[in-house]
Amino acid sequence: MSTAALALHQASLRRGRRLVLQDVTLQARPGRLLAIIGPNGAGKTSALSLLSGAASAEAGEVLLDGDPLARIGAEALARRRAVVSQGARIAFPFRVHEAIALGRAPHRGRTTHHQDAALVEEAMARFELLHLAERSVPTLSGGEQQRVQLARAFVQLDRPVLDGTARWLLLDEPVTGLDPAHQVRALAEARRFADAGGGVIAVLHDLRLAARYADDVALIEGGRCTVLDTPAVVLTPERIRLAFGLDEASVGLFLTA
Repeated sequence: MSTAALALHQASLRRGRRLVLQDVTLQARPGRLLAIIGPNGAGKTSALSLLSGAASAEAGEVLLDGDPLARIGAEALARRRAVVSQGARIAFPFRVHEAIALGRAPHRGRTTHHQDAALVEEAMARFELLHLAERSVPTLSGGEQQRVQLARAFVQLDRPVLDGTARWLLLDEPVTGLDPAHQVRALAEARRFADAGGGVIAVLHDLRLAARYADDVALIEGGRCTVLDTPAVVLTPERIRLAFGLDEASVGLFLTA
Protein backbone atom coordinates (compact mmCIF):
# COMPACT_ATOMS: atom_id res chain seq x y z
CA MET A 1 0.00 0.00 0.00
CA SER A 2 1.07 3.58 -0.67
CA THR A 3 2.11 5.49 2.47
CA ALA A 4 0.12 8.58 1.46
CA ALA A 5 -3.31 7.03 1.83
CA LEU A 6 -6.26 6.36 4.11
CA ALA A 7 -6.68 2.62 4.14
CA LEU A 8 -8.20 -0.48 5.65
CA HIS A 9 -5.98 -3.55 5.74
CA GLN A 10 -7.77 -6.86 6.39
CA ALA A 11 -10.12 -4.98 8.73
CA SER A 12 -13.10 -6.53 10.46
CA LEU A 13 -15.83 -4.89 12.53
CA ARG A 14 -18.50 -6.40 14.76
CA ARG A 15 -21.75 -4.73 15.86
CA GLY A 16 -23.00 -6.75 18.79
CA ARG A 17 -22.92 -10.36 17.65
CA ARG A 18 -23.01 -9.49 13.96
CA LEU A 19 -19.82 -9.30 11.93
CA VAL A 20 -20.63 -6.35 9.65
CA LEU A 21 -17.21 -6.15 7.95
CA GLN A 22 -14.86 -9.03 7.37
CA ASP A 23 -11.27 -8.89 6.12
CA VAL A 24 -11.79 -5.64 4.18
CA THR A 25 -8.82 -4.16 2.38
CA LEU A 26 -9.19 -0.90 0.48
CA GLN A 27 -7.12 2.20 -0.07
CA ALA A 28 -8.01 5.80 -0.88
CA ARG A 29 -5.30 8.13 -2.14
CA PRO A 30 -4.89 11.92 -2.02
CA GLY A 31 -5.91 13.68 -5.19
CA ARG A 32 -8.64 11.14 -5.90
CA LEU A 33 -12.28 10.63 -5.04
CA LEU A 34 -13.21 7.12 -3.92
CA ALA A 35 -16.91 6.22 -4.06
CA ILE A 36 -18.11 3.34 -1.88
CA ILE A 37 -21.21 1.61 -3.25
CA GLY A 38 -23.21 -1.48 -2.36
CA PRO A 39 -26.64 -2.74 -1.33
CA ASN A 40 -28.35 -1.60 1.86
CA GLY A 41 -26.78 -3.23 4.89
CA ALA A 42 -23.65 -4.30 3.00
CA GLY A 43 -21.29 -2.42 5.34
CA LYS A 44 -20.64 0.88 3.53
CA THR A 45 -21.29 3.15 6.51
CA SER A 46 -19.41 0.73 8.77
CA ALA A 47 -16.36 0.98 6.50
CA LEU A 48 -16.54 4.77 6.65
CA SER A 49 -16.83 4.58 10.45
CA LEU A 50 -13.54 2.69 10.59
CA LEU A 51 -11.87 5.09 8.17
CA SER A 52 -13.01 8.11 10.20
CA GLY A 53 -12.00 6.66 13.56
CA ALA A 54 -15.59 6.61 14.83
CA ALA A 55 -15.33 2.82 15.24
CA SER A 56 -12.42 0.54 16.05
CA ALA A 57 -11.55 -2.55 14.05
CA GLU A 58 -11.91 -5.91 15.77
CA ALA A 59 -9.10 -7.20 13.56
CA GLY A 60 -6.82 -5.72 10.94
CA GLU A 61 -5.61 -2.14 10.62
CA VAL A 62 -6.83 1.34 9.77
CA LEU A 63 -3.93 3.44 8.48
CA LEU A 64 -3.56 7.15 7.75
CA ASP A 65 -0.40 7.93 5.79
CA GLY A 66 1.07 4.68 7.06
CA ASP A 67 0.34 5.32 10.74
CA PRO A 68 -2.33 3.48 12.75
CA LEU A 69 -5.33 5.80 12.95
CA ALA A 70 -5.91 4.83 16.60
CA ARG A 71 -2.57 6.37 17.59
CA ILE A 72 -3.46 9.82 16.26
CA GLY A 73 -4.90 12.07 18.95
CA ALA A 74 -8.48 13.25 18.58
CA GLU A 75 -7.60 16.91 18.06
CA ALA A 76 -4.87 16.16 15.52
CA LEU A 77 -7.21 13.79 13.69
CA ALA A 78 -9.92 16.47 13.59
CA ARG A 79 -7.49 18.73 11.75
CA ARG A 80 -6.74 16.03 9.17
CA ARG A 81 -10.18 14.67 8.37
CA ALA A 82 -13.76 15.88 8.47
CA VAL A 83 -16.87 13.71 8.42
CA VAL A 84 -20.39 14.35 7.19
CA SER A 85 -22.47 11.55 8.67
CA GLN A 86 -25.65 10.22 7.12
CA GLY A 87 -28.68 12.14 8.37
CA ALA A 88 -26.63 14.29 10.77
CA ARG A 89 -28.64 17.09 12.34
CA ILE A 90 -27.84 19.97 14.69
CA ALA A 91 -30.46 20.06 17.46
CA PHE A 92 -29.27 23.21 19.25
CA PRO A 93 -30.52 26.58 17.94
CA PHE A 94 -27.21 27.71 16.46
CA ARG A 95 -27.46 30.23 13.67
CA VAL A 96 -26.15 28.93 10.36
CA HIS A 97 -22.86 30.83 10.47
CA GLU A 98 -22.31 29.70 14.08
CA ALA A 99 -22.90 26.03 13.21
CA ILE A 100 -20.45 26.22 10.32
CA ALA A 101 -17.88 27.98 12.52
CA LEU A 102 -17.91 24.94 14.84
CA GLY A 103 -15.66 23.34 12.25
CA ARG A 104 -12.86 25.68 13.32
CA ALA A 105 -12.76 24.28 16.88
CA PRO A 106 -9.77 21.94 16.22
CA HIS A 107 -7.76 24.96 14.99
CA ARG A 108 -8.45 27.19 17.99
CA GLY A 109 -5.34 29.23 18.80
CA ARG A 110 -3.71 28.39 15.47
CA THR A 111 -5.57 30.93 13.34
CA THR A 112 -7.03 34.38 13.86
CA HIS A 113 -10.72 35.22 14.22
CA HIS A 114 -10.50 37.09 10.91
CA GLN A 115 -9.11 34.00 9.13
CA ASP A 116 -11.80 31.78 10.61
CA ALA A 117 -14.57 34.22 9.68
CA ALA A 118 -13.27 34.40 6.11
CA LEU A 119 -13.37 30.60 5.80
CA VAL A 120 -16.95 30.50 7.10
CA GLU A 121 -18.01 33.21 4.66
CA GLU A 122 -16.38 31.36 1.76
CA ALA A 123 -18.06 28.06 2.71
CA MET A 124 -21.48 29.71 2.97
CA ALA A 125 -21.00 31.14 -0.51
CA ARG A 126 -19.93 27.74 -1.89
CA PHE A 127 -23.09 26.06 -0.65
CA GLU A 128 -25.48 28.98 -1.25
CA LEU A 129 -26.10 29.66 2.43
CA LEU A 130 -25.28 33.35 2.71
CA HIS A 131 -28.94 34.35 2.72
CA LEU A 132 -29.56 31.89 5.57
CA ALA A 133 -26.60 32.98 7.73
CA GLU A 134 -28.74 34.30 10.61
CA ARG A 135 -31.36 31.54 10.51
CA SER A 136 -31.59 28.99 13.33
CA VAL A 137 -30.38 25.65 11.96
CA PRO A 138 -33.30 23.53 13.34
CA THR A 139 -35.74 25.71 11.37
CA LEU A 140 -34.11 24.81 8.05
CA SER A 141 -35.27 22.11 5.66
CA GLY A 142 -33.43 18.79 5.61
CA GLY A 143 -31.59 19.74 2.44
CA GLU A 144 -30.54 23.11 3.84
CA GLN A 145 -29.25 21.44 7.00
CA GLN A 146 -27.26 19.02 4.87
CA ARG A 147 -25.61 21.95 3.11
CA VAL A 148 -24.72 23.40 6.52
CA GLN A 149 -23.04 20.11 7.44
CA LEU A 150 -21.10 20.09 4.18
CA ALA A 151 -19.97 23.69 4.69
CA ARG A 152 -18.91 22.88 8.26
CA ALA A 153 -16.74 19.99 7.01
CA PHE A 154 -14.98 22.17 4.44
CA VAL A 155 -14.35 24.83 7.09
CA GLN A 156 -12.93 22.19 9.43
CA LEU A 157 -10.29 21.12 6.91
CA ASP A 158 -9.32 24.67 5.93
CA ARG A 159 -7.76 23.53 2.64
CA PRO A 160 -7.06 20.27 0.75
CA VAL A 161 -3.34 20.21 1.61
CA LEU A 162 -1.80 21.83 4.66
CA ASP A 163 1.87 21.72 5.61
CA GLY A 164 2.45 19.25 2.79
CA THR A 165 -0.11 16.76 4.14
CA ALA A 166 -3.40 15.92 2.44
CA ARG A 167 -6.63 16.47 4.33
CA TRP A 168 -9.49 13.98 4.06
CA LEU A 169 -13.17 14.58 3.43
CA LEU A 170 -15.37 11.62 4.44
CA LEU A 171 -18.96 11.79 3.23
CA ASP A 172 -21.76 9.35 4.04
CA GLU A 173 -24.57 9.85 1.54
CA PRO A 174 -23.69 13.55 1.15
CA VAL A 175 -26.49 14.31 -1.33
CA THR A 176 -29.33 12.97 0.84
CA GLY A 177 -32.16 15.51 0.86
CA LEU A 178 -30.54 17.75 -1.75
CA ASP A 179 -32.29 18.81 -4.92
CA PRO A 180 -30.52 17.93 -8.21
CA ALA A 181 -28.74 21.28 -8.52
CA HIS A 182 -27.31 21.06 -5.00
CA GLN A 183 -26.36 17.40 -5.49
CA VAL A 184 -24.22 18.48 -8.42
CA ARG A 185 -22.78 21.41 -6.46
CA ALA A 186 -21.90 19.21 -3.45
CA LEU A 187 -20.08 16.61 -5.51
CA ALA A 188 -18.44 19.23 -7.71
CA GLU A 189 -16.99 20.80 -4.55
CA ALA A 190 -15.78 17.39 -3.38
CA ARG A 191 -14.28 16.84 -6.83
CA ARG A 192 -12.45 20.18 -6.66
CA PHE A 193 -11.15 19.29 -3.17
CA ALA A 194 -9.65 16.08 -4.58
CA ASP A 195 -8.27 17.81 -7.67
CA ALA A 196 -6.44 20.25 -5.36
CA GLY A 197 -4.67 17.35 -3.62
CA GLY A 198 -7.05 16.37 -0.84
CA GLY A 199 -8.57 12.93 -0.39
CA VAL A 200 -12.30 12.24 -0.63
CA ILE A 201 -14.23 9.11 0.29
CA ALA A 202 -17.97 9.21 -0.35
CA VAL A 203 -20.63 6.58 0.25
CA LEU A 204 -23.04 6.97 -2.67
CA HIS A 205 -26.28 5.27 -3.66
CA ASP A 206 -26.61 7.05 -7.00
CA LEU A 207 -24.42 5.05 -9.37
CA ARG A 208 -24.63 7.75 -12.02
CA LEU A 209 -23.07 10.26 -9.64
CA ALA A 210 -20.36 7.72 -8.77
CA ALA A 211 -19.61 7.25 -12.47
CA ARG A 212 -19.46 10.99 -13.07
CA TYR A 213 -17.38 12.17 -10.10
CA ALA A 214 -15.32 9.25 -8.77
CA ASP A 215 -11.80 8.23 -9.77
CA ASP A 216 -12.18 4.89 -8.00
CA VAL A 217 -15.16 2.81 -6.88
CA ALA A 218 -15.22 0.21 -4.10
CA LEU A 219 -18.09 -2.27 -4.15
CA ILE A 220 -18.97 -3.68 -0.72
CA GLU A 221 -21.20 -6.75 -0.58
CA GLY A 222 -22.04 -8.75 2.51
CA GLY A 223 -19.37 -7.06 4.62
CA ARG A 224 -16.58 -7.60 2.09
CA CYS A 225 -14.97 -5.34 -0.49
CA THR A 226 -15.37 -7.45 -3.62
CA VAL A 227 -13.76 -5.03 -6.08
CA LEU A 228 -11.98 -1.67 -6.06
CA ASP A 229 -11.14 -0.19 -9.44
CA THR A 230 -12.07 2.58 -11.83
CA PRO A 231 -15.75 3.32 -12.53
CA ALA A 232 -15.41 1.78 -15.99
CA VAL A 233 -14.33 -1.53 -14.45
CA VAL A 234 -16.70 -1.62 -11.47
CA LEU A 235 -19.87 -0.09 -12.87
CA THR A 236 -20.63 -2.67 -15.52
CA PRO A 237 -24.21 -3.82 -16.16
CA GLU A 238 -23.49 -7.41 -15.19
CA ARG A 239 -21.66 -6.56 -11.96
CA ILE A 240 -24.35 -4.08 -10.89
CA ARG A 241 -27.16 -6.48 -11.82
CA LEU A 242 -25.69 -9.20 -9.59
CA ALA A 243 -24.69 -6.91 -6.70
CA PHE A 244 -28.07 -5.21 -6.40
CA GLY A 245 -30.35 -8.05 -7.50
CA LEU A 246 -31.68 -6.18 -10.52
CA ASP A 247 -33.24 -7.64 -13.62
CA GLU A 248 -31.53 -6.92 -16.93
CA ALA A 249 -34.19 -4.43 -18.04
CA SER A 250 -33.70 -2.30 -14.90
CA VAL A 251 -29.91 -2.03 -14.85
CA GLY A 252 -29.80 0.74 -17.43
CA LEU A 253 -31.95 3.00 -15.24
CA PHE A 254 -29.15 3.16 -12.68
CA LEU A 255 -26.15 3.43 -14.99
CA THR A 256 -27.39 5.76 -17.72
CA ALA A 257 -26.82 9.46 -17.11
